Amino acid sequence: MAREDNSNSEALKTAMENLNVQQQPSSSSRNDAASGNGVEVTCFTEVVDDVTVHLQIIHLGKQIYAWIGCNSGKLGHLYAAASTRPNNTASVTCVLGGNSDNTGTGIARRLVLKTGLNIMLASNIPKNSPLLEANAEKKLVEKLIHLGYATPKSKGTSS
Repeated sequence: MAREDNSNSEALKTAMENLNVQQQPSSSSRNDAASGNGVEVTCFTEVVDDVTVHLQIIHLGKQIYAWIGCNSGKLGHLYAAASTRPNNTASVTCVLGGNSDNTGTGIARRLVLKTGLNIMLASNIPKNSPLLEANAEKKLVEKLIHLGYATPKSKGTSS
């Protein structure tokens, strides 16, 4: 038994001596984030309907994590949304926070359709504030378009 342990440790020692470690330069440019090799974080605050709304976007290559905070830093419900085939629709589920509500599911579904990416959305927008919800989503989409993660609607078509 001791002889077997000794031969295993010798083999491990030899393998470690022969191990070559290559360092790759780290970069957080948009190209690396877009290709899945990096993370890009954007945080901003907007005043919407006299309410302070905090937004955070984390681009993770083929996925976006977005947080919408209303008057506080609470996480709120966490939703996961992804494009589904063959109808090119979006499926949404509530991952954290209890029962799903229409506030976050609607935003997450529309973000998937606008970006074509998988979406993780955390939101603590009050349930009975449809105007706040719509305006916060509008600000989020404007920023996603500005960052190049979503494409703007063409002016000539109706939706």
